[in-house]
Amino acid sequence: MIFRQLFDSVSSTYSYVLASRRGGEALIIDPVLEKVDRYLKLMEELDLKLVKAVDTHLHADHITGLGALRDRTHCVTVMGDESKVDVVSMRIAEGDRLTIEGLSLDVLYTPGHTDDSYSFVAGDRVFTGDTLLIRGTGRTDFQNGDARAQWESLQRLLRLPEETLVYPGHDYKGDTVSTIAEEKRFNPRLKARDADEYAALMASLNLPNPKMMDVAVPANIHQGLHQEEVARRGWAFSAEEAKALIGRAGVALIDLREKGERERKGAIPGSLHAPYADLMDNIDKGGLIHELAMSGKTILFYCAFGERSAMAVQAAQDKGLTSARHIEGGMAAWTKAGGERR
Repeated sequence: MIFRQLFDSVSSTYSYVLASRRGGEALIIDPVLEKVDRYLKLMEELDLKLVKAVDTHLHADHITGLGALRDRTHCVTVMGDESKVDVVSMRIAEGDRLTIEGLSLDVLYTPGHTDDSYSFVAGDRVFTGDTLLIRGTGRTDFQNGDARAQWESLQRLLRLPEETLVYPGHDYKGDTVSTIAEEKRFNPRLKARDADEYAALMASLNLPNPKMMDVAVPANIHQGLHQEEVARRGWAFSAEEAKALIGRAGVALIDLREKGERERKGAIPGSLHAPYADLMDNIDKGGLIHELAMSGKTILFYCAFGERSAMAVQAAQDKGLTSARHIEGGMAAWTKAGGERR
């Protein structure tokens, strides 16, 4: 496995790049906007293709790199179901698996630092965001933080095998990695006897707000920009408009979501499953979508929230597939409009 831990000294943020092999697909956890060029240079050096960018929670101390990476690489942006972010490509929940070629990360919902905090278990390591830090824990006094909820989340993490490597979202002392066993023995905040004692401890910290909080939180909430340009060019249908097109012989409805998303949220009847990861092969000459477009069909993409499908429309148009359109707002908008699902 290829694994890199990268550091932003301004916000003391760790970002993580994972891939199963050189030349393969990669994902990044908790990217920082100012480091995007560095991440992309690393991808080039290691011959990796960035396919997913993931945030463990809505950050208050730096502006996320998710949007910039999406716009520059067409990667899928990922956050949890509980996040207040306006638009990401994919949302995940407790018990899901976040996958790329050759790698799978188990999703744990670990609220407390914020109400949208998630951790990710990948084999012998866990990425804990701001929930569990090295010899510390994330603060719980803003963004719907809850010390008692965090206590319960910490107990879940501490039930992982003791040899599990702990990779946090931040460190302010220069430490890079710990283990579950070390944190059980040496983390002073885990010495609390119960949730009440832990909550009292966290309430006594009286920490100042992060310097970037008033800038970072609003910027990180509003990431859904790609759909606006596609709509401006007339390449989007609303969910209500799309309902009138479903079933027409001249329309090929293409579901870009992953298998797990279809199983969890259902699919629009009559749609063909062509995952976003295979898009470029499918829109090239000889590919499924290319052949459908060449036969005179309107290509109507959809995904979970409209971001992947907006990028797919742009990519298809760039390939000369001028009939490509998408359902604005994706499956979420379709469901809200009362569209049929199977």
